[in-house]
Amino acid sequence: MFYFKYFQFLRTWQSPLPGIHNGNCGDCVSKRWWLRLSTTTTSSDDQPYRPNRLRHSVLVASNLDWFVHFLTVEIDFLKCAIAMAAPAACTRFSDNYEIKEELGRGAFSIVKRCVQKSTGNEFAAKIINTKKLTARDFQKLEREARICRKLHHPNIVRLHDSIQEENYHYLVFDLVTGGELFEDIVAREFYSEADASHCIQQILESVNHCHQNGVVHRDLKPENLLLASKAKGAAVKLADFGLAIEVQGDHQAWFGFAGTPGYLSPEVLKKEPYGKPVDIWACGVILYILLVGYPPFWDEDQHRLYSQIKAGAYDYPSPEWDTVTPEAKNLINQMLTVNPHKRITAAEALKHPWICQRERVASVVHRQETVDCLKKFNARRKLKGAILTTMLATRNFSSKSMITKKGEGSPVKDSTDSSNATMEDDDVKARRQEIIKITEQLIEAINSGDFDAYTKIGDPHLTAFEPEALGNLVEGIDFHKFYFENVLGKNCKAINTTILNPHVHLLGEDAACIAYVRLTQYIDKQGHAHTHQSEETRVWHKRDNKWQNVHFHRSASGKVSGATTFDFIPQK
Repeated sequence: MFYFKYFQFLRTWQSPLPGIHNGNCGDCVSKRWWLRLSTTTTSSDDQPYRPNRLRHSVLVASNLDWFVHFLTVEIDFLKCAIAMAAPAACTRFSDNYEIKEELGRGAFSIVKRCVQKSTGNEFAAKIINTKKLTARDFQKLEREARICRKLHHPNIVRLHDSIQEENYHYLVFDLVTGGELFEDIVAREFYSEADASHCIQQILESVNHCHQNGVVHRDLKPENLLLASKAKGAAVKLADFGLAIEVQGDHQAWFGFAGTPGYLSPEVLKKEPYGKPVDIWACGVILYILLVGYPPFWDEDQHRLYSQIKAGAYDYPSPEWDTVTPEAKNLINQMLTVNPHKRITAAEALKHPWICQRERVASVVHRQETVDCLKKFNARRKLKGAILTTMLATRNFSSKSMITKKGEGSPVKDSTDSSNATMEDDDVKARRQEIIKITEQLIEAINSGDFDAYTKIGDPHLTAFEPEALGNLVEGIDFHKFYFENVLGKNCKAINTTILNPHVHLLGEDAACIAYVRLTQYIDKQGHAHTHQSEETRVWHKRDNKWQNVHFHRSASGKVSGATTFDFIPQK
């Protein structure tokens, strides 16, 4: 009986690799066969190392015993081949990379510049603390890494490496140094409709690449549009695939409620099946902002905002839209089509005349009004990001409920209702009381007009949104010093402040946010009693073991009783 087996062979007397059957025993020597299994590797990150198919030589074995012996030899070679083909284990990130300065910090991760030791190339390392991650958290982390490995495009921040250690996971990305696209635009000396066309073209190129690879980003917004460098004309790069999902073709399904409020599509808000068109809707919102500096959908009340989006209720008000070409408006209309099946695709948008023929179609007139509006828009979304995303900071990646927040730059992501799982309950309560106490001390300094005490608690670069600033974001202590020197403590005989309904959100070990109602009672110089109410939010940061107020937002004060003006007791 004959037994047939395909394998590659080499007639040679070379010594085999250590630990492998050397082929010098009886039948092997007599047949003078030297067996070798050929393997190959691939440079693609998403393909495993695997043996090549055995090539086309045929060995005819004349007896069963020899064939069994042959299989034993082949198995030994296979074990060696697998060992040789497997990449060398890298047990520590520090074996390959040298960590440098911090570039940014999130609720669950730190981004630092790093240098690859073998090449000297610079990258950005996203360092994720995995100590308390659940199984679902790890699934999301693996999904993000898997998606990023699929995407190789000049307009996408590329993932170069992914290293898992005992308590940390390292994602090594392109180092992008140009900052946010929207911040760069307001710093330019010249900005036209043609420039907006070039910006959205690069964004659409990245989105088209994602969609071609079965990826839906789901969180397109200004914060995720970065510039490769500070050089003029640097490429726009799409970042942050933490909410991205994988889809098959044009398949649509309900993948969950995720994104950022002002950029959510109607189908997501209606909780209908969705897919790639959600990214195009977000591109339409971004293009609208690029042209006039403010979003097409906006309302302080989130329910009204969502109603606008679901109805596709936007317009082109004068005079700012009078100077925008009809072709630009036509592209926006096709992107902001409520029916996702009729919405333009990324590939189709790239063929739109306003994109591919911008030299002939798009206006080249400088849009100073757009730049001015964009500055205000940037300030507003930065504020919203600083305050409202704190709702996410005390929660891990797991999803037991959905958090919805107002405004620009406030992610709506999967999260739990529980406070930070890394802290014990008693510790959480104690730290929340600490934040309430330091807030009361700051307010007492305000009531007494003690500027020295105020500066010890307030950060020198304190930012604030308050009625006295007339809707502007002010930075620094000097603005507040004026009221300490000229108003506070001078227009009233007695002051009493009560904090009502304080809600404290802890951001890891060294940051927190508190929101509360502030009720202020005071007696004016004529002996009349008055009461004022305001809503405040304060962001605290712990430095050198001391809490400092780094930002606050106060609503316009509402008079409950007494005087008709707010001037008696400005509330800093």
